[in-house]
Amino acid sequence: MKQSSSKSSPKPTKPRIPAAARRASIIRAAASIFGEKGFSGTKTREIASRAGVSEALIFKHFPSKEDLYAAILAEQSPVPGLVERIQTLAEQRNDVEMFTAIAETIVGGAPDQNLMRLILFSALENHELSDMFFQNHIRHFYDALASYIEQRIADGAFQPVEPLVAARAFMGMLIYHRLLTVLFRAPLTQEPQDIVHTFVTVFMDGLTRKPSQTKKTKSKTRTPKGSKKTRSS
Repeated sequence: MKQSSSKSSPKPTKPRIPAAARRASIIRAAASIFGEKGFSGTKTREIASRAGVSEALIFKHFPSKEDLYAAILAEQSPVPGLVERIQTLAEQRNDVEMFTAIAETIVGGAPDQNLMRLILFSALENHELSDMFFQNHIRHFYDALASYIEQRIADGAFQPVEPLVAARAFMGMLIYHRLLTVLFRAPLTQEPQDIVHTFVTVFMDGLTRKPSQTKKTKSKTRTPKGSKKTRSS
């Protein structure tokens, strides 16, 4: 009889996960836990456990929780993409397409549940990171949208309203809808595309200058008070 070999077969090695993939898994885990427990209530060991990595690896990629928060915003915030889209559509002066693109983004699920909860938690905790999000994302977006509305007022296409307030009014409808569906699980009464159409129609009907109204020439168009001042979103 043949004797079995005393040497055991080598154990198969686990495939090495690329650094970019590990970094992405850390960001996803952190966004999820931050959304559940808030920024202050989250421990790095909890993030490490959910991401399946060591705490040391987390600190290698992100020296502090603040750096991790900034990375989450950079990767998951819909604002940079929206601002870029606004700037592109602004050149075309297609108002319906402009506001539809924004509405489709929000109604379609942006920001996602984890990011929305994270943003709300940091604001309620009065954490300085909330100001980071406002200054680098929210304010930048509202300035871009208000600038477009201001230009369309000057073109004679929109009613002479305060551009920033008009921008807030439109986004207020969308964000409130998102809050209801994410935080309170409010049932949807329409398909997403129909909800988008409703919001855009309501807003455009109130903002667009009607043919029956007397159009002022550009030289006589009154610029809304304060529209040229530095905006605070």
